[in-house]
Amino acid sequence: MPKISNKGQLMPQSPIRKLVPFAEKAAKAGKNIYYLNIGQPDIKTPKIAMQAVKDADIDVLSYSRSEGSEQYRKKIANYYEKNDIHVKHDDIIVTTGGSEALLFAFGSIMDVDDEVIIPEPFYANYNGFSTASGVKVVPVISKIEDNFALPPIEAFEKLITPKTKAILICNPGNPTGYLYSKEEIQKLAAIVKKHDLFLIADEVYREFAYDGATHYSILQVDGLEDHAIVIDSVSKRYSMCGARIGCLVSKNKAVIATALKFAQARLSPPTLAQIASEAALDTPQSYFDDVIEEYVERRNVLIEELNKIEGVQVANPKGAFYCIVQLPVKNSDTFAQWLLEDFEVNGETVMVAPAAGFYSTPGVGLNQIRIAYVLNTDSLKKAVHILKEALKIYKD
Repeated sequence: MPKISNKGQLMPQSPIRKLVPFAEKAAKAGKNIYYLNIGQPDIKTPKIAMQAVKDADIDVLSYSRSEGSEQYRKKIANYYEKNDIHVKHDDIIVTTGGSEALLFAFGSIMDVDDEVIIPEPFYANYNGFSTASGVKVVPVISKIEDNFALPPIEAFEKLITPKTKAILICNPGNPTGYLYSKEEIQKLAAIVKKHDLFLIADEVYREFAYDGATHYSILQVDGLEDHAIVIDSVSKRYSMCGARIGCLVSKNKAVIATALKFAQARLSPPTLAQIASEAALDTPQSYFDDVIEEYVERRNVLIEELNKIEGVQVANPKGAFYCIVQLPVKNSDTFAQWLLEDFEVNGETVMVAPAAGFYSTPGVGLNQIRIAYVLNTDSLKKAVHILKEALKIYKD
């Protein structure tokens, strides 16, 4: 039998999706499952986006430009302008989700065996993207005790080698919900300029900032034009995960020109999804005001209920819709599977994401889970109650 590639064998499983077979089996057995494992919002997609697809007068569903339609990119640039981010449409490449934008960024700035420094825990697929690109992730650990704040800059500086090409952050963070301050962003900007590195910021949760805090983009830092690469997406902002439309944004012309070659190799982003995404940009502010209010309420309920459980520690997220929860268990993978296979409360159980997959350092995060608070408050209360009852009887 022909051999699978080493790269393929090294590709990590998704900690978010690998328990799906157990969840499907539990559902077939009649259990009701509260899905806390995946960031699929239950918020309705703006009607204006769905209507745009319905109203599209198209005889031939043709390719778009590899960089995305000019009309859509100009509208994205206008969106950024409203957020005090000054870019032109030529600084933007539309991608098939934020995932492809990250792959384009890795491919454009890093060669095989180059290194990218990432504060962990981080979005699990960064491990997959780096493996696919032949790039080494060098983690700098942030701690639940510090609410996953940016580690000291000295910790980054110690890790920089001749192979280091970039620092990658997610802001606000998945899976931590941490929102980097302006001061933290400026510290990162200073170190990448000092060492002539790229700073990649995954800013797909930009709108989800709570408690009066505001998001500060790396594209707002003066003098960072040649270093800054932003990854963005419509998935969470407009509850349009299935559209698979994102973008890569940079004022560095060489980065854009190189990323465009990758975009040309895959031909173009999906045409109908661009139509929906372009229309979504006309979503009124009231939509976001309501969404933010809903997520703040969900976060508050979740944190309050989790803090009632003995032995549980939880970081308080200031953005996105995730939190990391530390449990009194040795291995959250085993615990998560047990919840689906062997535990229920009145025919109900929960599905969580084991957090070890959000780290690249072996053995770290084994007793942690990520919770996505994308369910209504009543469901969250029931889910945490099930978790509480499970921990009372679970044996490692």
